[in-house]
This record gives sequence, structure tokens and C-alpha cells, in this order.
Amino acid sequence: MKKIVLSFVYWLPFILISCGINDFTDASGSDPDFRSEMRNFVINISRYARSQNPAFAVIPQNGIELVTLNGEDDGELSTDYLNAIDGHGQEDLFYGYDNDDIATLSSDTGYITAFLNVSRNQGKVILVTDYCYTHSKMDDSYSLNNAEGYVSFAADERNLNNIPAYPTVPYDVNSFDINSLSDVRNFLYLINPENFVSRAAFIAAVASTDYDLLIMDLYFSDGTEFSSSEITQLKEKANGKRWMVICYMSIGEAEDYRYYWQASWVTNPPSWLCEEDPSWPGNFTVRYWVEDWQNIIFGNDSSYLKKILDAGFDGVYLDIIDAFEYFE
Repeated sequence: MKKIVLSFVYWLPFILISCGINDFTDASGSDPDFRSEMRNFVINISRYARSQNPAFAVIPQNGIELVTLNGEDDGELSTDYLNAIDGHGQEDLFYGYDNDDIATLSSDTGYITAFLNVSRNQGKVILVTDYCYTHSKMDDSYSLNNAEGYVSFAADERNLNNIPAYPTVPYDVNSFDINSLSDVRNFLYLINPENFVSRAAFIAAVASTDYDLLIMDLYFSDGTEFSSSEITQLKEKANGKRWMVICYMSIGEAEDYRYYWQASWVTNPPSWLCEEDPSWPGNFTVRYWVEDWQNIIFGNDSSYLKKILDAGFDGVYLDIIDAFEYFE
């Protein structure tokens, strides 16, 4: 995703102090159960979305350990959580965990796969994004994921800002209408439109492909929202068949280039706003269980999710699910 990098050096300490890096206690004086809080957040997002559109797909990315209550791959299922979602997104399963275009260690792949299979065996669709650009490694990624029963995308750019030139047609390309996540055989992850000169150019490029599912952002690189008519236009792929259009939304970090960001947070940040992610300038970890943050994300007409629903997307792709690891 495109990051708008501003200078935060002079005010970052205010955020760290306000957040209370060493104090995450709740009103009772106890530490929250960070995993349960994230599960509940996703469950409530799903309930709100499906009250508006019962067919709306909810797909959390990473944080796969939440599928069981004890965080072990053989643990008791998190049934309410699994019932609230339609699939799981996972990055770096076979390539990219340590470095792009480098195979992920088998121990890391095995650990993640054990949890992904828990979700898969409950009928959830697994969407894997591997980061590799050597053609043979891209081929290997598609083959390995297919063997596991996963749907995959070999991203040749970590910023997810292009339509890969290879392969020339999507892996497992088909001529089906895609009416639900279970129909999906391939997908395009393109959430950073910085390389497209206009919204029309973005729409034309994407609509000329034959993927089954598109994960995109609600906003173009100039900060303007894609309209509902533009999203409708995007829902027909090149072969004339319908595909699904899913919207990216981060729920574990606040992004300083989003509509909800307040200038006053520079000197007077809210208590739920924490430190900046060193890997992604402009992204700030949040105490995601706090009501004020959750109200920004869902549950009211000015919320982020309501904008996504009103634009006519088929679902939402929830990122930074693994924020619980930061607090643990």
C-alpha cells in the first residue's frame, strides 16, 4: 500500500507517552486477553457487515493462531470466530517470510500450515500471498499452494502496486461466474494504485484481466474514494464473467493518510494510539479493543466499514489481525 511519509520525529514521543507502552490494563486493572479481543473485534465487524449485506465476505489476513482458543493447532476451535469469517489471508507462506524471493524456512511454513489447515478443514477458503519475482519461484509458489488446497497469488512487488506480467494469464484461469469465495481459483492483490495515472486507467487495467477475485483499496492514490458505479464497473472481468471485488481495511493500525486521521492527534493523540510501525511509516499500532477506535472502523454511518459497504464491495480483507502479538 502507498504510504504517505510525513515527518513525525518531533511528535512521536507524545504518542508513546499517551499510549502507555508499559500499561495496557483494562478498567478492572487487568491486562486484556489480546487474542480474545481481536476475535471479538472481527466477529462484531462481521455481524455489522452481514446485517447490511448477508452475502458480504469477511477475510482476516495473518494472525491465523486465532482459529483455536489456546493458540495451538490441535486446540479447541474458536467456533464463533470461524463462523464469522469466510476465509483466511496469509502472507509469506512459501516465499517472502524473511526476504522477498527467498523460500520461507520449512519450519515456519509447517507452523503456519498447521493452523491454515484447521481453517481450511472448516470450509474456509485460504488465500496465500507469496512474495517472489523469479519465474520459477512463482511457478513453485502456485504449485505448492495448489497442493495444499489453497488459492494463491505470487506477488512480484511487496508494495502490491502492479499487475504481474508473469504468468501471462492467471494461474488456474477459468470462465466461471464467481458468486462466492468458494468459487475463487485465483486472485489479484492490488491495493496500491500509485503506478496508475488515473482511476480510469486503474479500472481499465484491472478489468482487462481474468482473475476471480480482486483485493483493492477503497481509495485511489490521490485520496479520493472509488464510487459505487466504479466498483460495479470493476465486477466484470475481461471474459465477461463476474468476479468478486474485496476491499482492504487495516484494523490493527491507524494510518495517517486516511480520512479519519485528525490533525489534533499531532499534539494530543487519543489514548488508544500507539507507536509508529517502523516497517511502514505513517502506520501506528492501536489499542484495537478500545471503543473509540472500533467506532472508527464499524457500527455507524461514518465508519470505515460503512463506506466500504456503501461502495458495493463484495467483502472486506482485514489486515493487522496479528496486532495481538505486539501487545503480548
